[in-house]
Amino acid sequence: MTKELISTGSPMEKKAGYSRAVVQGDWVFVSGTTGFNYETMIMPESLAEQIHNCFKTINETLAKADATLADVVRVNYVATKQEYVEECFEIFGPYFGDIRPAAMMIISDLVSDDMKIEIEVTAFKG
Repeated sequence: MTKELISTGSPMEKKAGYSRAVVQGDWVFVSGTTGFNYETMIMPESLAEQIHNCFKTINETLAKADATLADVVRVNYVATKQEYVEECFEIFGPYFGDIRPAAMMIISDLVSDDMKIEIEVTAFKG
């Protein structure tokens, strides 16, 4: 079974030694994804914009693996502040409300102070 590596083209992937996603058989493992906007090359200030950017990158990555959000079976969220939780839930719902993958949320610092959220998903296409 071959392993396929998927990249967004971000120089950080090579520098830090990771792939945006790894596809192994019917499994797609998408790396933790922050709210960076790859079109403007800017990290937005608002939590909502960061979340939507995360999902944009995740959706584009899953598409490269011939998968969609409907294939997601596991999602891990990392938010930097507990007070973000309710706003996060309001935005996550429309993305995953009908899919309802297994999920976990952690409150923790992230790599950069301007990052407010990071989302990691695992999908199964079988």
